[in-house]
Amino acid sequence: MIYLLNVYLYSDAFFTSYDSGGQTTVANLFYNMGRKTVGLVGLWDCVAFDEVAGIRFNDKDGVQIMKDYMASGSFARGKEEKAASTSMAFVGNINQSVDGYLKLLYPDGSFTKEEVEEVLQISLEMRRRVKEQLKKLGGMEFYDVNFSYIDNETFEKHYVSVPEQGGGKLIPEGMCNPGQIYTVSQGKSGMLGVFRLESQMLPGNGKFERTGIGSDSDAKESTNTAFNFLKANGNRISGSISTTTKDYIINYQDLQGIGMTGKLALPTLIAMCSIALGKPTLSSLAVLGEISISGTMMKVDELANSLQVCLDSGAKRLLLPITSAAELGTVPADLIGSINLIFYSSAEDAVFKALGVE
Repeated sequence: MIYLLNVYLYSDAFFTSYDSGGQTTVANLFYNMGRKTVGLVGLWDCVAFDEVAGIRFNDKDGVQIMKDYMASGSFARGKEEKAASTSMAFVGNINQSVDGYLKLLYPDGSFTKEEVEEVLQISLEMRRRVKEQLKKLGGMEFYDVNFSYIDNETFEKHYVSVPEQGGGKLIPEGMCNPGQIYTVSQGKSGMLGVFRLESQMLPGNGKFERTGIGSDSDAKESTNTAFNFLKANGNRISGSISTTTKDYIINYQDLQGIGMTGKLALPTLIAMCSIALGKPTLSSLAVLGEISISGTMMKVDELANSLQVCLDSGAKRLLLPITSAAELGTVPADLIGSINLIFYSSAEDAVFKALGVE
């Protein structure tokens, strides 16, 4: 089966023909003697073979013609010899030793431990990206996507992660500064990711400034919801919180480049209360959930996946709306056991529990 794909590398269009499994022919790939037409190598920049272990040529000399072409950039059909510049890519599982694969990169068979480790890390990273996509398609069946290898000399275990999906301990251990909040939710791309809020409070007349969200209307609306809720209900949280004699500045950071989230009301409310009271949140805390202008709680979308992203990113405590408790049955038990869940029943309760106030 042949598929045509458009792959863009920087600003140059790169056109690829994709052969997935089954049989192919010399006529299809190189030259059709009957029609006197050049095959795929004369039409595309690259011919990719998927499930290469199952690729078969009907022609007895097909493999040899391919070998000659890959060695010289030309092939002979009949009395004519033709040249082409098409690359060939082979994708699939092949039963070969590591040494056999490394000869593709190091033909002389000479390589260092560091060079082997680099190849291994790239291979694991590519495999993890496949698992990440399966996780999006198949849900929690593929939630545990950690890949690792062990150094036989030091017996140290190394985990390989991908920067766009968890890993790297984005949520640090220990106490953060007052006004610093981490939250996990969907970004504009539809992917789950980690967002950081950093706050300042200055003498003023009740202004609220935001940086980092640009012209995103959903993000602006949700942050306005938080400030308006605080103005209406601040005294129920603490009499020392002022929205008339203080100005608040919050910077929003998309830590994984997935596009800013529009669910920032609750994290913003907690950030403003934290900076106003000079009290940091609990250590290694991630905030989940959202509130409306009236304080109504909204349950967490993709709860199981959100918990996994929190755990991958370094969170040890998780602030959750009580409305999401009913969905914990969809979350694997070992995932629940790996993180401390703290439930809140209202917006004010979320602030108290985030700041460790009984």
